[in-house]
Amino acid sequence: MTYLRPRDLEEALATRAAHPDWMMLAGGTDLMVNANHKPEPPGILDLWRLQPLCFIRVAEGSVAIGAGTTWHEVERHAAIQKTWTPLALAAREIGALQIQARGTLGGNVGTSSPVGDSLPVLLALDAELEVASVRGSRRVPYRDWCTGYRTTLLAADELIIAAHLAAPSANTHTTWRKVGTRRAQSISKVMGAAAVTLDGGVISAARVALGAVANRPIRVTAVEQAVRGLSPAKAAEAARAAMRTAITPIDDVRSTAIYRHQVAENLVARVFSGMIS
Repeated sequence: MTYLRPRDLEEALATRAAHPDWMMLAGGTDLMVNANHKPEPPGILDLWRLQPLCFIRVAEGSVAIGAGTTWHEVERHAAIQKTWTPLALAAREIGALQIQARGTLGGNVGTSSPVGDSLPVLLALDAELEVASVRGSRRVPYRDWCTGYRTTLLAADELIIAAHLAAPSANTHTTWRKVGTRRAQSISKVMGAAAVTLDGGVISAARVALGAVANRPIRVTAVEQAVRGLSPAKAAEAARAAMRTAITPIDDVRSTAIYRHQVAENLVARVFSGMIS
């Protein structure tokens, strides 16, 4: 097996293009767990702490977060805590401190697990992903990124470079909630994030996203449509009603479909009831 730790992004992209079958390694918090259950890869492209991928750049009205940025760095960043609060809250729940110090945004996005804690946040905040190859770079709306269970639009010769998020408007309420077996260091049974915009006391727009209820993180468009034009007080029950047919969770070792459905209904309803002053 060949191992390469590139000196710069140019070498990383060239290696990716030449060896699309190699394993891409960043923090290794997910890949190492399953290493003994998978065939040995022909090579490893180690991107850990590659400087062009490790950054948080705040501009007026937006932030760019490099794919190599750790969740510890995301959670501790003052601007993210203030403006993109759900992302900081999700980062705090990604495993223990040791995992947060190694796990990266790019790893969470690239692995695309249905229980990836950051993924509903990226949906609710309408993030864009920047990817690049020797052919050039492009941006992909995160809402289009996941194509199935752990599958994405990333091409075989591309690397994830960064996530780009616009700042929510002053009249937009954002939130993130997670339900697990215990209060900390738990894999999610259900999680959700939302960005809800008020105009004159009624909801003018909403993005509601859930994780761990389907084969990928999902936007719950039925809820988004049901609450538009309503006050938060009326939206809570409208959201609950829409949720009854909006998702079809699965049974697995972590939870039952019935439990997930009930929790998801409550979680989404509380997004709107929590806005009532």
